[in-house]
Amino acid sequence: MTRGGPAKYGAVVVAAHPDDLEKEVLDRRYLVIRRSSRVIAPRRLCFPGGGLEPGETPEETARREFREEVGGRLTALRPIWENVTPWNVHLDWFAAELATPVSELVFDPAEVEEIVWLTPRELFDSPDTLASNSPFLTGILSDPARREKLR
Repeated sequence: MTRGGPAKYGAVVVAAHPDDLEKEVLDRRYLVIRRSSRVIAPRRLCFPGGGLEPGETPEETARREFREEVGGRLTALRPIWENVTPWNVHLDWFAAELATPVSELVFDPAEVEEIVWLTPRELFDSPDTLASNSPFLTGILSDPARREKLR
């Protein structure tokens, strides 16, 4: 990971809508944010997440970022994937379940414009999807073994 200097690290949360947990993975709606117009990659759609702070583990980062961005708490975090983006950010991806009721999620308008619930295909097909989410979505849509990790 030396291309472009030392890697940065981040964590991403993939959380299905509680009403969809009994559905097939591709039929579930997942919590997606539309990024605020005031942040990098404005108005792009993506899963919640962000960069590790000093001393944090990827799981702690996932929980903190989810809380900061959408005001929610998580249970049952499970690592499901990792990758390095073309701009040299190492991402740890976690499947999670919401501990906060959907009706109580409140996004931070400084970071998030809205919360939307999309299937993997809807997010993949959107022209607004953040590029760093595409490899994960491609894997989920094309590889049954990857989908199994979200069960």
